[in-house]
Amino acid sequence: MDKIYDVIVVGGGHAGCEAALAASRMGASVLLLNLHLENTALMACNPSIGGPAKGHITREIDALGGEQGKATDAAALHMRVLNTSKGPAVRALRAQCDMRSYYEYFLERLESAKNVDIHQAVVEDIWVEGKCVRGVKTNLGVVFEGRKVILATGTYLGGRVHIGLVNFPSGPLGEVPAGGLASSLKKLGFEVGTLKTGTSPRIHADSVDFGSLMRQEGDVVPRAFSYFDEGKVYSGFPCYVTRSTLKTHEIIKRALDRSPLFTGAIKGVGPRYCPSIEDRVVRFPEKDSHVVFLEPTARRSREIYMQNFSTSLPYDVQVAMVRSLPGCEGAHLLRPGYAIEYNFLPPTQLRPWLETKLVDGLFCAGQINGTSGYEEAASQGLLAGINAVLTLRGEEPLVLKRSEAYIGVLVDDLVTKGTSEPYRMLTSRCEHRLLLRFDNADRRLSPVARRLGLLDDFQWRTLTERWRRMDEERKRLAETYIYPTPGLNDFLLSVGTSPIEEPVTLESLLKRPEVSYGHIAELSPPREPAIGDLGERIEIEVKYEGYIERERRSCERMERLDGVNIPDDIDYASIPGLLSESRQKLASIRPRTLGQASRISGVTPADIQILSVAITSRRKSA
Repeated sequence: MDKIYDVIVVGGGHAGCEAALAASRMGASVLLLNLHLENTALMACNPSIGGPAKGHITREIDALGGEQGKATDAAALHMRVLNTSKGPAVRALRAQCDMRSYYEYFLERLESAKNVDIHQAVVEDIWVEGKCVRGVKTNLGVVFEGRKVILATGTYLGGRVHIGLVNFPSGPLGEVPAGGLASSLKKLGFEVGTLKTGTSPRIHADSVDFGSLMRQEGDVVPRAFSYFDEGKVYSGFPCYVTRSTLKTHEIIKRALDRSPLFTGAIKGVGPRYCPSIEDRVVRFPEKDSHVVFLEPTARRSREIYMQNFSTSLPYDVQVAMVRSLPGCEGAHLLRPGYAIEYNFLPPTQLRPWLETKLVDGLFCAGQINGTSGYEEAASQGLLAGINAVLTLRGEEPLVLKRSEAYIGVLVDDLVTKGTSEPYRMLTSRCEHRLLLRFDNADRRLSPVARRLGLLDDFQWRTLTERWRRMDEERKRLAETYIYPTPGLNDFLLSVGTSPIEEPVTLESLLKRPEVSYGHIAELSPPREPAIGDLGERIEIEVKYEGYIERERRSCERMERLDGVNIPDDIDYASIPGLLSESRQKLASIRPRTLGQASRISGVTPADIQILSVAITSRRKSA
């Protein structure tokens, strides 16, 4: 082809879509190559977004100018805030989506985006000259030239589906796999591994007795993922809850000799935090049931997804398993569950901005990096798209700190520690959870997005207006005193807190556990009505102010190590005193900073001290 693109994106899933759109918004010419245009942003597993930690990532994507939050709001069928009884650090929004509307949203955005060309193609080879990427080659022999290439291949790379003892090359949901690209990457010198994931059977809604099941409604007033979609979210589709039975478990146990998972047919490592139902039955024999959620997949579809019922057992066994569940005795299977093995590149082969160490200009995002989940994939695609453009300009790439974003934790874990199983983001992986809340992603990340040109003027005005209101209300609460009166004290007693005997600020009153921002607004209405979750955000910041400040100080101490850069050409073999394991891992991963080095498994505090001395000595002698 005659045209030379700034960025070529291989794969049109959640990572590829975000990568292409981000690069386009930053002014780059983009080519998006997808195996099949109709699988754009395909929700091959459960069509849901969010949940603990994952919801935080989607909010961060939105704050950085990405599209996943907006797409979710546009496609929402059912939305709930989870963990409402717990602290603000672990509260999260989860949405069940119309998978067709979600796909249509992204396809429309891509087709209307400036500087984005879309093409259906199977990429089989990476064109590299010297150490630099030059483009890609398709199975039809067509060569596309690009200055940067982003691989966002999902589970299509070397995909192989297993249903019972039957297996065959395939992408998710019967899509065409990408077979030749893995061989091309191996020829370039990349280490290529194999992982496994799976999905659940889908059943026809008309064959389910919903009247016998527990109904789970969405929130009465649904929240939005996007900071720009307040009041636009629809959530009117219920989910239902059933459970596996002892009969279910007996059916599974009798069929283990036909299970690819237990007969050794599957070699790839599966997700530890999302095991199949047969794996759960074997691992937890003391449990006589496991919860199963029946969830809608689209507004105009009768297809129901069976969440928590992933399986790769034979078709006949799946039918018997499903019909052993209460409410599903007459269920009709529309699609069987399956396991899928796929190739990935162990992510320690990446730099912290998702560019490969082996080939300059080649970036990887999503499941090719060993992650699991639409949210994890989309966030990496967004970063890869941003950094492809920044490096093209010769500018410093964007590397988010662990104290700045869940996305920062995700990428740092991948490139520093690697993964031997599908990586799923969990709140427990984040040591600064109180700072990285669902509600404050805009304040943390949107100034970065604005600087990079990822937020337009309208979006920036929307955010700054919200921040202005919040700051003014915080100031009002700190400066406004309320005086003891019989009426006030009766009110305080009615909400379960003690009366006051002297004037106190509204802020100090709000610090009481029993007092909500709603109570404060009732006692002393704000100058402007609170919009969206503004009141909740203010309440969190006031009540947890001391804890938040302590967390910030802890971050500052940790970031001192991240502020010490390690020279790119440092020779770890020449540094005396390093443990042999540490020397080997440091040389392999080549961390950018002392902080990153300290997070490498097997590297001890003594190694970090030795390395610090070596860096200081080198600087003095330079």
